[in-house]
Amino acid sequence: MTPDNQNRLGILFDMDGVLVDSNPVHKEVIRAFCSRHGKTISESFFLENISGRTNREWIPLVFPDKSIPEIDRLADEKEQLFRESFHPAAAVTPGLLPFIKELRSNRIPMAVATSAPEENAVFILEKLRITHYFDAVLHAANVSRGKPHPEIYIKSARAIRLDPGQCIVFEDSVAGVAAGRKAGARVIGVTGTHTREELGACIKIIASFEEIAFTDLMQL
Repeated sequence: MTPDNQNRLGILFDMDGVLVDSNPVHKEVIRAFCSRHGKTISESFFLENISGRTNREWIPLVFPDKSIPEIDRLADEKEQLFRESFHPAAAVTPGLLPFIKELRSNRIPMAVATSAPEENAVFILEKLRITHYFDAVLHAANVSRGKPHPEIYIKSARAIRLDPGQCIVFEDSVAGVAAGRKAGARVIGVTGTHTREELGACIKIIASFEEIAFTDLMQL
């Protein structure tokens, strides 16, 4: 890290449940997808084993007899169902667009760090017309270990030429909060997927981006 970088701030956003309220649709799609294949998942299983994790991590838990190529085919099927069912513009988190515009006007580097596949990241960011605000977009294919491992947040910070300790992470899942903290970043929790109590040790917890501004970040 150069001296010029020491006082810089970067922002790392999870996508599902943070930029957009997509998790209710994900949950419905996953339940329908599993039912189609003769499987049933509970609410607790979803929160503990699926939320915030990559398809390659959770699908083998539900389909333990499947090979990696079969798991990848199941993942493609599930994500196609999601993209057919989800309408990003109708589910954008309140206050997101003014917030990221304010960050950009203050020259704050930003990255998306999602457990979703690349196709979903492209689909959501392009539908919202916000791709150009982000200096980097990392997705499931960019990591070998999903959240709660810190790999994606370490790599996202590097992608915007900062250390994780210089970054603030916005996360909605317990696994994501753990990943951000393990990376050494400060974490702001976003409620919706989990309650304030479930999100735990965050420096701040918000329900939407209407509750935070650039000036608030500089004091955290």
